[in-house]
Amino acid sequence: MLIFRLFSVLILMFLNGCASSPEKSNAQKEVIEPVKIDEPKEKTQQNEVKTSIDPDVMYMLMAAELAGQRGQYAIALEGYMEASRRVNDPRFAERAAKIAMYMRDDNKTDEAVSLWLKQDPKNPTARKIAALSALRVGNKQAAVDHLDVLLKADPAGFERTVFELANILQRDDKTDFFYEVLDAVAVKRPNQATVYFVQSLLALEMRDNALAEEKVRRALNIQPDWDKALILQAQIAVFSGDLNKAKTLLRNATVTYPGNDKFKKLLAQVLIKAAEYEKAGEVYQGIVLANPKDAESQISLALVHLQLDRDEKAEEIFKELLDQSEWRNQAGFYLGKIEEKRGHTQKALAWFDKVNDGPLVFESAITAVSLLVKDREFEEADSRLDLLMNRFPKQRLRIILMRAGLYGQQEQYEQAFKLLTDELAGQSDQRDLLYARALLAERISQLDVLEADLRKILAEYPDDAEALNALGYSLLVNTDRYAEAEKYLLRALKLQPNEAVIMDSFGWLQFKLGRLEQARDYLERAYAKQQEGEIAAHLVEVLWVLGRKEEAEKIFNEAIKKVPEDEYLLEFKKRILDGEE
Repeated sequence: MLIFRLFSVLILMFLNGCASSPEKSNAQKEVIEPVKIDEPKEKTQQNEVKTSIDPDVMYMLMAAELAGQRGQYAIALEGYMEASRRVNDPRFAERAAKIAMYMRDDNKTDEAVSLWLKQDPKNPTARKIAALSALRVGNKQAAVDHLDVLLKADPAGFERTVFELANILQRDDKTDFFYEVLDAVAVKRPNQATVYFVQSLLALEMRDNALAEEKVRRALNIQPDWDKALILQAQIAVFSGDLNKAKTLLRNATVTYPGNDKFKKLLAQVLIKAAEYEKAGEVYQGIVLANPKDAESQISLALVHLQLDRDEKAEEIFKELLDQSEWRNQAGFYLGKIEEKRGHTQKALAWFDKVNDGPLVFESAITAVSLLVKDREFEEADSRLDLLMNRFPKQRLRIILMRAGLYGQQEQYEQAFKLLTDELAGQSDQRDLLYARALLAERISQLDVLEADLRKILAEYPDDAEALNALGYSLLVNTDRYAEAEKYLLRALKLQPNEAVIMDSFGWLQFKLGRLEQARDYLERAYAKQQEGEIAAHLVEVLWVLGRKEEAEKIFNEAIKKVPEDEYLLEFKKRILDGEE
């Protein structure tokens, strides 16, 4: 949910089991906790509020408790309801309210909460449940009244209360109605910035950025120095695609509130999104200089250095962080990436193998396998994949795809194809499995499977540029259905006009259609972006046919030095160059 991605709000659910229907074994624990019952007093003043329990009521409560433990919630509810009517003890009404909400019985919920509030009118949980119940059934006036009481009683805690409600109501598809209710609350309490702030978040959830901007601006008119609202305003600008506005807002905030690093960190993130890495690095550098213990900003600065190919500076920071247990594994992972970039496989593996805790454990392990495959250490890679399958069962898909790639590297295409086919038996619509099998199908000349798998992907994801390109290129090189291939490649190119492999496919199509200059243009731009063997082979052949043989040979020689075993370059050499000799 968008609200809770923007801010790390800790949701402590104020009622058990009301957001969803848990299993019965959990419901006993969550809904019907045992109630400590007061023993009856021997004498009670006639005009005294009745809080002691008659024997028949005590029996009723015990029966309700037993019914709840057995999952007989309707009986338990009636028992607690009757007890709450007879005894002025809000605990019984509370239990009845929670059971009623669990059962989704709106009428009983309202009745129980009404009794609860009558017996304990200041209880915030009772008031929240009353507000939630009103919101769920669409009772606008009741919802406004309950929220108004909560706001008046605890203005500081109102934001958290509304987040709790929003978290539940979002699942019930009540976000729009909740926004309308808050509009009415704002009329009664026009000077409460929190109401407008939450409305801004809800407007984002409703994908109305303009409305979100309007509401956060109203919140800031009331509370100009509210850092969360200022940050939200900048984030809205980012979501709206106005990075310049976001940068201006955040730069102004860093000047006005120089001691608040939240603005500086978000500014750095926006600069990174705008690909202004140098400026982002300068912001992080300033944060680190002011607070050398801010390890999070040190990590971010090091990552900016990596983006700018300043590997030595990044390495220096990561090595300093190795002494801090909280950051040791993350630092080790990136030190491994640096050694991988340098081509130092064994050093990289040593770093990846040291990552033994935190969110990067699996990523380190799978990257190590990739390195082993690249170095053709297939037996070791296969052994590690076995261990990963047992250790990370939730990552089964990635491990299966990696194993298929491992077989493919060894030209065991039939085995890879069977592995993916077996896996698809249990999840026949899985896009990554379908795409991987389609590529392997071409290797074993099962073009009908290739086409069927890619069409299945496109039926579900018609704007999948990768699948569009793969299908178009396959039709281009394996059939004479050029018009159909052009249809798919044009769609892919429209979706991702600057993607090198798509430009390559479209350029090769132009060559097949005899449009040599157009082919050269697309292929040159593709090769400038990605100097890969197949693209090089296509460009070289087009230049050769255009009579620019000296230029073609130069590009070929440069490319074959980088990838001497590339099948596409070797095929061009055998078919064209060797034939000239």
